[in-house]
Amino acid sequence: MNEITCASSLVTRKAPEFKATAVMPDNTFREISLEDYKGKHVVLFFYPLDFTFVCPSEIIAFDRKLEEFKARDTQVIAVSIDSEYSHFAWKSTPVNKGGIGNVQFPIISDITKKISNDYGVLFNESVALRGLFLIDREGVVRHCTINDLPLGRNVDEALRMVDALQFFEEHGDVCPANWQKGHEGMKPTAEGVAEYLSKN
Repeated sequence: MNEITCASSLVTRKAPEFKATAVMPDNTFREISLEDYKGKHVVLFFYPLDFTFVCPSEIIAFDRKLEEFKARDTQVIAVSIDSEYSHFAWKSTPVNKGGIGNVQFPIISDITKKISNDYGVLFNESVALRGLFLIDREGVVRHCTINDLPLGRNVDEALRMVDALQFFEEHGDVCPANWQKGHEGMKPTAEGVAEYLSKN
């Protein structure tokens, strides 16, 4: 089974549990687990390596939107195969010198590569592809995307998927193509589809 097939098969299933050391927002090292965040939505995203090029643009983009995730009671967590010491050094390096600055979400050290492997994003037994997993309050994976190494993610799309999941959880209506927060949903019936399409 290849990495992408394995990762996509996690959708609708319990997210693989983990315990690992993370650099926390206050720059302390702490062992955290997925279980620590039960009751919240979690955006868990993997990136290949510290001190690279596309990766800091993504991490900083998530940090700039962090208050929007928090407003949705959603925890953002990053993971790479680097050590916690590398993460700390990268956070301690100013953005204008190739660092990421003091980003305010946990960055996990997956130095054994077990978490990347369990989530199906480990590439060539080396680094993680750009996998992103949206995990609900009960620990179930509801959405995932995987990008190849050169392709950065869209953080606004990650927020949109959080909104869509929370809308569905609250209302029971499903979210059609291009749905945005504030738009109406669609009843999951033939009549509901017809009604929606007649108005849109």
